[in-house]
Amino acid sequence: MIEKNYITSGRNTIIHKMRKFDLIIINGSHPMIMVSNRGIGVYEGPVPQKKSDAKKAYQDVIDVEATDIFGELKTLLFIQALDNKEYKIDYSKVGTPNFIKIHQDSYI
Repeated sequence: MIEKNYITSGRNTIIHKMRKFDLIIINGSHPMIMVSNRGIGVYEGPVPQKKSDAKKAYQDVIDVEATDIFGELKTLLFIQALDNKEYKIDYSKVGTPNFIKIHQDSYI
């Protein structure tokens, strides 16, 4: 079994678990999110087309709609990042300050 750089929990939570790898989260046509060990933000760079390319760049691409993740487009997503914060991504508020918000300042 391959060790993943993240864990899915519940119906809409992704837990980042490997400091060395950044997560690129794709949710349909919505803006992509980059989760690193320093925090979270909108990602506008190129998405690696192959898993081997992503691994070389120390990235892991997560497609929320994939059947092994959540299997559907999400309006609300929670990310537990390595900076000990849980972020709420509200895709209904893209382009506003409430798109990415800290949900819990310390979840540990």
